[in-house]
Amino acid sequence: MQLLNWIADIPSLVLDNYHLLLSGLWLTAKITFTAVVFGIVWGTVLALMRLSNNKILNIFAKCYVNLFRSIPLLLVLLWFYLALPQVIKHIFNLPPYADVRIVSAMIAFALFEAAYYSEIIRAGINAVARGQYHAAYALGMTKSQAMRLIILPQAFRSMVPLLLTQGIILFQDTSLVYVMSLIDLFGASVTQIGTVQGGTVKYSMIIFAAISYFIICYTASRLVNYFKKGISR
Repeated sequence: MQLLNWIADIPSLVLDNYHLLLSGLWLTAKITFTAVVFGIVWGTVLALMRLSNNKILNIFAKCYVNLFRSIPLLLVLLWFYLALPQVIKHIFNLPPYADVRIVSAMIAFALFEAAYYSEIIRAGINAVARGQYHAAYALGMTKSQAMRLIILPQAFRSMVPLLLTQGIILFQDTSLVYVMSLIDLFGASVTQIGTVQGGTVKYSMIIFAAISYFIICYTASRLVNYFKKGISR
């Protein structure tokens, strides 16, 4: 019965605080989109380094990927929260009171996710049949042209479901920005509304946050399955 009362309170709480929730959702969306785009771009570069014959590039990419895949995301966010803002302010000559936490969070997520995207992309490239390389070379293409025009388009076509799935995981992980004192969807629901107003409100907002994440992630996962079936056809 008490659970039903908490759920019944959700609509009125959402209507009274929709501006805070939308603001938190917008921050979550910005961080997710930025990290996915730049993570895939940098991850592609890292994957090509891993496949390169250049030992220096190969070792750098391998160390980078192993480092970020071996450290908890929470710890990475703390590092960037404590150190990166000072670096950004110094480089761009910003005043000490300038708030660069959002930029720091975006950079941290993008660099962290790039390590995972790199392995997905590298596996996708390796999955392309070797005959595609030989066909490209037979047409007179260089290695870089073959990779850019023949291999990567085929690899990305098969990697779309995995890349999108990693994006869903990233969306869920953005709730960790609370360590940087940022208010995302989870923070707006639980901290700004639930904890501040106190009482049973926090339980209602925890349930609301869980429902919100479930609806968004479940919808995104269904879209991933749709794309996967389309690619298979």
